[in-house]
Amino acid sequence: MALQFSVLVRNALLDALETQIGATAVLRIRSGAAPATCATADSGTALASMTLPADWMAAASAGAKDKSGTWSDASADAAGTAAHFRIYASDGTTCGMQGTVTATGGGGDLTLDNVVIASAQLVTITGFTLTAPGV
Repeated sequence: MALQFSVLVRNALLDALETQIGATAVLRIRSGAAPATCATADSGTALASMTLPADWMAAASAGAKDKSGTWSDASADAAGTAAHFRIYASDGTTCGMQGTVTATGGGGDLTLDNVVIASAQLVTITGFTLTAPGV
């Protein structure tokens, strides 16, 4: 039997992630394959970077947690195809999580309105939801 958690435990796990990474986290969208772990150095080209709202995730409910507020970069840093993201503590260097990026509806951990990014374009995050394991 697979491990199972109550909804209260799943919500607490998710809320702890945001607390640990901290307020005003930094999101960077990068090209290429993601590093093996968050402890591994950055890979690919940094295409867009944004400081997330102080409370960047909604409170967990039913074992899931959605982005809160607007996540966007008014002027992309470089041109390329978005493939992965990293969310850092407010220092911009301590990686707290990473995952895949796809266009809306593409099934990535984080979704964008368009994964082909041009330098200086507006980059908007359309979706980001965390779901705790152990249903």
